[in-house]
Amino acid sequence: MSDQLLYAMEAGLNGLMAGVMYSLVALGFVLIFKASGIFNYAQGVLALFAALTLVGFQQGQIPFAHLLNTIFGTDLDSFGWTLPAAVAILLTAAVMVLLAILIEKLVLQHLVNQAPIILFMATIGMAYFLEGLGDIMWGADIKTLDVGLPQGINETVESVTDRLFGYGFFIDNLDIVATVVAALLVVSLTLFSQYSKQGRALRAVADDHQAALSVGISLRFIWVLVWSIAGFVALVAGIMWGAKSGVQFSLSLIALKALPVLMLGGFTSIPGAIVGGLIIGMGEKLFEFYVGPLIGGATENWFAYVLALLFLVFRPQGLFGERIIERV
Repeated sequence: MSDQLLYAMEAGLNGLMAGVMYSLVALGFVLIFKASGIFNYAQGVLALFAALTLVGFQQGQIPFAHLLNTIFGTDLDSFGWTLPAAVAILLTAAVMVLLAILIEKLVLQHLVNQAPIILFMATIGMAYFLEGLGDIMWGADIKTLDVGLPQGINETVESVTDRLFGYGFFIDNLDIVATVVAALLVVSLTLFSQYSKQGRALRAVADDHQAALSVGISLRFIWVLVWSIAGFVALVAGIMWGAKSGVQFSLSLIALKALPVLMLGGFTSIPGAIVGGLIIGMGEKLFEFYVGPLIGGATENWFAYVLALLFLVFRPQGLFGERIIERV
């Protein structure tokens, strides 16, 4: 087997792993869209806010310390203790549930049966508000997130591929963990959406707010539930991306990379978010490997969006999305 093909196989495999990371963010978008029929612009910021909060709890950081020091002239920094990763994750999950309740109470309940563009604009406002809130609460410096996840080259994969092909593939342990977690999330969310009473109510709310209310479905409960689940998914994505590249405010921009994933997989399909992520991840790596050197490189910045554009032209609902037919 030629070296060129082996390098391409390694690039493709790493692309699949990167695609899983994109899919973890895309899952949050799908959940909100299935519940309200809108694109939640704030999902990337939710991942950032969850990661910032997790690091803050772990390090025993005092929330709003910088603001308090400025107002009162104090020198506050931390409580002087650290928390185990499991405890910090549970506390952060509780914060995300509380945040979902506040979003429903302060924003969503006032926008029942409004046009989708109104709800979309509301999520833009929430995104910028949460980004500023995270900055004030935990500071804007780059933080290291360590919850005990394995990182570095997977020696088993390297040794097996070395025996098979005479060339050891470099696969990050963190990417393998992310793949397993993403698979578990997809299975759990699919079962919840298809077979639970709340999952069926969720789809009813997305179809028509007023009709759902008329048959006794609590719109407020459904919105709190789905935003809580989306917050949990954002926490998982924040942990994976934060452990991989550090917790910094550019983390919120991963939402932009999730857009092509949604266009390929479909805005209403939970499994589609994973399939779309795998296609985007592997496609951009292989395209960069084969075509990048011929046109000057840097194709990973735009390949996913060009592929998504082609899907919008020929199959706008995506691979697994529902075809929408409106009566006129």
